[in-house]
Amino acid sequence: MVYWLQQLQMKRWEFHSSPPAPPAVPDAALAANGPTLRLELEQEEAELEDFLCPVQTPPGLVGVAAALQPVPAMPLALQNISLKHLGTEIQNTMYNIRGNRQAQGTGHGPPGEDPLLSVEPWRTEQPLPSDPGTPGKDPADSPKSTPKSSLTANLIQKAKRQNSTFPFFAEGFTWTRTAQEKVLALEQQVLMLTKELKSQKELVRILHKALEAAQQEKRASSAYLAAAEDKDRLELVRHKVRQIAELGRRVEALEQERESLLQTAGLQEQQVQELRRHVQLLMDKNQAKQQVICKLSEKVTQDFTHPPIQPPGPPGAANRDFLSQQEKMEHLKDDMEAYRTQNRFLNSEIHQVTKIWRRVAEKERALLMKCAYLQAKNCQVESKYLAGLRRLQEALGGEATECSELLKQLIQEALQWEAGEASADGVELSPISEYDEYGFLTVPNYEMEDLKLLAKIQALEVHSHHLLAHEAVERPLRERWAALGDLAPSVELKQLLRAGVPREHRPRVWRWLIHLRVQHLRSPGRYQELLNRGQVREHPATRQIELDLNRTFPNNKHFTCPTSSFPDKLRRVLLAFSWQNPTIGYCQGLNRLAAIALLVLEEEESAFWCLVAIVETIMPADYYSKTLMSSQVDQRVLQDLLLEKLPRLMAHLGQHHVDLSFITFNWFLVVFADSLISNILLRVWDAFLYEGTKVVFRYALAIFKYNEEAILRLQDGLEIYQYLRFFTKTICNSQKLMNIAFNDMNPFPMKQLQQLRMAHRERLQAELHELEQLKAEYLETRNSQGPAVPEGCTSEDEGEGDA
Repeated sequence: MVYWLQQLQMKRWEFHSSPPAPPAVPDAALAANGPTLRLELEQEEAELEDFLCPVQTPPGLVGVAAALQPVPAMPLALQNISLKHLGTEIQNTMYNIRGNRQAQGTGHGPPGEDPLLSVEPWRTEQPLPSDPGTPGKDPADSPKSTPKSSLTANLIQKAKRQNSTFPFFAEGFTWTRTAQEKVLALEQQVLMLTKELKSQKELVRILHKALEAAQQEKRASSAYLAAAEDKDRLELVRHKVRQIAELGRRVEALEQERESLLQTAGLQEQQVQELRRHVQLLMDKNQAKQQVICKLSEKVTQDFTHPPIQPPGPPGAANRDFLSQQEKMEHLKDDMEAYRTQNRFLNSEIHQVTKIWRRVAEKERALLMKCAYLQAKNCQVESKYLAGLRRLQEALGGEATECSELLKQLIQEALQWEAGEASADGVELSPISEYDEYGFLTVPNYEMEDLKLLAKIQALEVHSHHLLAHEAVERPLRERWAALGDLAPSVELKQLLRAGVPREHRPRVWRWLIHLRVQHLRSPGRYQELLNRGQVREHPATRQIELDLNRTFPNNKHFTCPTSSFPDKLRRVLLAFSWQNPTIGYCQGLNRLAAIALLVLEEEESAFWCLVAIVETIMPADYYSKTLMSSQVDQRVLQDLLLEKLPRLMAHLGQHHVDLSFITFNWFLVVFADSLISNILLRVWDAFLYEGTKVVFRYALAIFKYNEEAILRLQDGLEIYQYLRFFTKTICNSQKLMNIAFNDMNPFPMKQLQQLRMAHRERLQAELHELEQLKAEYLETRNSQGPAVPEGCTSEDEGEGDA
């Protein structure tokens, strides 16, 4: 059907648009301009061929065979019209009617319409018989475009036929015109034809879309007719109905959106109009003010230049003016006295209100202190209750009695109970949160199930000590730090650092302490230079650094959260340090030192220089080397100091053959980073960055002194080792630990510490030298004996030879 409709349209438009015969003698100028015009028309024809390909002859009955078929069952006039694309059908019908009228007329139509150009796209698609001289082509089924020469002649004849309506020549195109005018006319006509060609291309695109829609409709109808059962047809109909409903909803949504946009535009327009009116009013007001100012200025100037002459009045007028002025002055004096009285009354009221406010503030502060004290006592009572439950659980053991079941239930309720849920009306001054201000878990997550109760007790104890020390210790300390001003080495600064730096001052203080340590090593751009060096080639320690990143502080949310940036910062700091100090590169433990610096300073470069200060200036030279020489020396020094300061404890540990270096070696290597809770750990670091390694020895001794009685009660070596694994986490009172470290451990001279280090270093070096000699003698003896093979055994070479 499409094929026959196209053929019918092409034949009809070819008949109506066929131009008259060309003149016998063409114009010389037109003949001279012929090749250029022919070239342009050939290009347009090639574009048309690429734009719209001719419809291929459909298989089946075509031509006479199709005409001999019987008439369709419904010979209605509207049976070939698609109601779905009614607008496209009406548009095609209007184009057909307009083309017929233009073809039947005398050629004097409106100047904007060209019947030949309106059908030009269809002319390019018209299939014509091919040249019979071309081999391999069948004239019946080889469509070919109209020859270029005939198309050129048609255009020329069309131009001559429409010369009376061409807008450039009002009197028509005559043979007496010059060649330039003819060329201009042809160029103008080519431009018009090009514009019409573009419009026809757009029309063809629309028709193609209509044709695709008709084909889709035809396929849907074919699927509907080809359905085997009514159920399938009904499903097709339902699918179409759903599509129509969906399109309807989209149209409604778009309509609503359009209405809302129109309303918004209207409101915006109203606002703009209102603002314009407001601006206009302001401009008018400003202009009126300017006019008044100008008039007043002129009047003042005139009064100064020409003062008014007062006419002489009667003698009584001056006396009346004087009396009125005196009366006004009396009234003003009365007003001033009234204002003074009112001012005194208001001042007294303000004084009384201020006194009342101060009393209320003092009363509120006393109530807050009382609440804090009561809350601390409540925490202590709760911790004692939990401790009693724990001791009762240890006393009962694993006996399956009703008491043990009740005890388990009480312990479970105590672990799940929160103070905020128990009393909704209670005052929570500082509730126990899951994480502290640096991201560490407040309640330690012990691996053993039995230690969860101990962790809860510890959290309550820490909270209680914090509440009790808040007003008595921390507030005066914060006031002293706030009044300190610029930092400089002094005895007062040393005492403040030992007491601990408040959180808001800690980053500034640490940066100053690090600068004191590394100012001779630091240079601008050094950190970025080391990072760039790591990007050029990979450091040998990169793999070990990647392995240790996931092991760094598993109880800190900043290093366990997948979206946190701290692991990437830590990786860059450790890689930069491995290039900064190639003799060390990377040692296990440096990751935790750098992580503590990152948590406090939050800047990569500051954390990097903090790590450099600890490794290269505070700790001894070979503290983190491959042999860990200085670390081993410090463990022997600690043993001597423990024998001196805590002899009873060392005798007890020696009786049970307990080696403390298994526990304390990691303390010194990472400066208690894995051992103490964050509240105490950062106070240790405050003093450590200023005083050096002596602080580590002081706190190591203080930790054993703090738990001395608990250790002495243990009578089994294995039990002592189990207790020493986590006993540092049970230290809750930071003030007590600080007093033991810096008061009870005195005297603690640095000279004694240096002498002990030198003596133990010489002994350790002698031991290592002796060990190296033993290794060398053993290797020499082994090499001299040769690879001896026991009798009855076959060597590897012999086994391979036999095989």
